[in-house]
Amino acid sequence: MAEPAGWAMFYRVVKRIPRGRVATYGQVALAAGKPGAARQVGYAMAALRGTRHAVPWQRVLGARPRGRAGISLLDPMGAAVQRALLEAEGVRFDAQGRVELAEFGWRGPRTGRATPPPAPAAPSRSRSRTRGSSGRTRTSRRAPR
Repeated sequence: MAEPAGWAMFYRVVKRIPRGRVATYGQVALAAGKPGAARQVGYAMAALRGTRHAVPWQRVLGARPRGRAGISLLDPMGAAVQRALLEAEGVRFDAQGRVELAEFGWRGPRTGRATPPPAPAAPSRSRSRTRGSSGRTRTSRRAPR
């Protein structure tokens, strides 16, 4: 059976996550060009349930604090299946059932970003000192760039 229609861009991204790596719902949404659509990625993964497909759904996890991710499925059987599939790929979970993204996280497709770009630096508010035509030093605020 084919993948459910409507979320093809999410499925394309998930198919690119290599074996032994995981991504968060938010990373998949961002890489698909839909920032802020993490919940829709979850719906897309849930729509795969009970169908035959080539989407490695188990590699998509919920974000957790401090650079970790974890299984978000509320169904205990589904969560156990997801964990078993990931462990078979070499992904390790800590005692709280979380995965360390620094070790197992996917960096994203080469053609796009799966992680947000660094935030731009705040505009400089430093004061500059210049010498006026009279030779005196004056202080002024620099305009933001």
